[in-house]
Amino acid sequence: MKFFQYSGIALMVSLAQLSHADIIGAKAGIDYWFYDGQLNRNQQNLNDQDLDQKGSPQLSLSIEHPVPLIPNAKLKYVNLNSQTENELAGVPLHEVDLDQTDAILYYEILDNIISADVGVGARFLDGKISSVGLNTLDIDETYPVLYGLVQAKLPFTGLSAQAEGIYTNVNDAKITDLQAEIKYNVIDSLLVDLGAKVGYRSLSIDLDDYEDNDLKFEFKGPYLGLEAHF
Repeated sequence: MKFFQYSGIALMVSLAQLSHADIIGAKAGIDYWFYDGQLNRNQQNLNDQDLDQKGSPQLSLSIEHPVPLIPNAKLKYVNLNSQTENELAGVPLHEVDLDQTDAILYYEILDNIISADVGVGARFLDGKISSVGLNTLDIDETYPVLYGLVQAKLPFTGLSAQAEGIYTNVNDAKITDLQAEIKYNVIDSLLVDLGAKVGYRSLSIDLDDYEDNDLKFEFKGPYLGLEAHF
């Protein structure tokens, strides 16, 4: 997934000058998510297994333009890597290493003090679950998703609040990904708007009968970050 990170940075830089002419705009965000997790692997008849508290960067890149019929585009990425607190002979009973990438096409249906986006996209899951006494379970799946975002600005203060959600319930997979944040613009200029933000994210992934496994992941916790709008 380093390709996503490097290509996102390169694309952000290359589009910055165009955005000043209102031809195209780029919005990039980088956060650090402090999450707690749980894993349930039903075939073992075990209760939810607590995962160690971890932290991970989460990245986003949006490209917007003034052409009405063509949707805007957004990419989001996070790596979820954690393990159970319980160990056997010094080895964690379960370990999760999962890359999650969203590719979203959306329309901006409101753009004022209150703005709103709606769209559709795909969620790519790529990773594995390692369990003591069991074969490693590889996960490589793509699911269609619905996307929505609502943002409200407090005029003349630089403050704004935002809620964002991704949801799907298809092909024995149910994914709910919600986050809410408050942002303050520390720089507001012709060249770039830069905001500092604090938020909370809750992610739930249920995969029923996935290679004879019923899997459930939950990750939730606060995050801190920066967002730049070119």
